[in-house]
Amino acid sequence: MDDLYRQIIIDRYKNPIFRGNLDPHDISFEDDNPLCGDFIRIEMLVSEDGFVEKAVFDGHGCAISIASADLLLESIHGKSIDEVKSLTKEDVLDLLGIELGPVRLKCALLSLKVLKAGAYGVGEASDDLLE
Repeated sequence: MDDLYRQIIIDRYKNPIFRGNLDPHDISFEDDNPLCGDFIRIEMLVSEDGFVEKAVFDGHGCAISIASADLLLESIHGKSIDEVKSLTKEDVLDLLGIELGPVRLKCALLSLKVLKAGAYGVGEASDDLLE
């Protein structure tokens, strides 16, 4: 089963579905992981009643970071901003489907941190958003 998830990660890294830019967008936030150099920016278009109509990311990083962003954004389309705010690190790890060590965990969770910082409208993304 791990092989299947590893193949999905490689496919999403090489051919991300939700990579791009939105103009106009309602929410935009970016951050990086200074330990490894991964960088992610997420932009979202939100309906008047608070649902994600479209979400995209751009940036650079390792396979785990890019695949995680792509899978995460796929999972939020049509969800409310409140549902986005309630996402957890376990949700992201379930999307990836493989065990990760501490260093790779930071890569996998960068997109969640950026997404939630944008959804909350905070000035700075912090690991507190991953709780």
